[in-house]
Amino acid sequence: MTPDALGWLGVPLAILGGVLRGSVPFLLVSLGECLTEKSGKINLGLEGTLLMGAMSAYAASFHSGSPWVGVLAAAGAGIVMGAIHAWLVQRPKVNDISVGIAMMLFGGGVAFYLGKPYIQPIAPQLPAISLGGWSSLPQVQSALQLSPLLLLGLAIAPLMQGFFSSTRWGLIVRAVGESPAAARAMGIPVKRVQALCIILGSLLAGMAGAHLSLYFPGSWNENISSGQGLIAVALVIFAHWKPMQCLYAALLFGGTQGLGPVLQSVGVESYYHVFNALPYVLTLAVMVLTCSPHHASEGAPASLGKPNQD
Repeated sequence: MTPDALGWLGVPLAILGGVLRGSVPFLLVSLGECLTEKSGKINLGLEGTLLMGAMSAYAASFHSGSPWVGVLAAAGAGIVMGAIHAWLVQRPKVNDISVGIAMMLFGGGVAFYLGKPYIQPIAPQLPAISLGGWSSLPQVQSALQLSPLLLLGLAIAPLMQGFFSSTRWGLIVRAVGESPAAARAMGIPVKRVQALCIILGSLLAGMAGAHLSLYFPGSWNENISSGQGLIAVALVIFAHWKPMQCLYAALLFGGTQGLGPVLQSVGVESYYHVFNALPYVLTLAVMVLTCSPHHASEGAPASLGKPNQD
């Protein structure tokens, strides 16, 4: 069936399908980075963690025959990458940005090297949750398919918001991010808190990689992330370090990221590459609109990105 058969419903349906498919990596990576940055640390290496998660998930799913084993492998890869990053950034006077760039290159390089044997084989994919069973139209049924990892992200966002605003542990993370010296004076183990936040943030980024290789687009290749990890890190600034705003921004970016492929799948071939470039254009626009000193720092932890002095 062509878009003409759906009438005007075809365009919003394509956008909705793009949101449901393309928002998961942005959502999970941005939530992980939000948790990390709330503790005062920046992890630019999440792009490499995303690739490691995608490769690990695909390889584990191929060898085990179970996509859920692949998701666990992706989470494990994220934990390992997070542990390495946490150890490096907590060396005295080490710059977060430099370590993040190094980890991004390290993760990408290792994933490309270890993932070469898995470019051709077909691995089992994550099962989709269908919400379109009420319709007889294949396009509607295809668009209304949910990734299980999208449901995970939708659950984590409000829980993380409540964690920061209403729990003692959330207050501890915020205190560490605002003033590590004051938190240390209160008896809070600052390095341990920051390391835990970095590792959990990387775990979410690794699971986001599992969505890429086991759901959408559902394959493994060296360019599978297309910079989505870096876009998600920038998205945290746009969301002012608030998990629920990360959710809204991820849905917006996901809609633009998935718009091109979804429109092509329903028969719209024109301007395909223009639609695919929309996330990068939107990221640039967001950075320009939020680059003023007032807007860029609104909600930022006071010690964000500052090297440890001990």
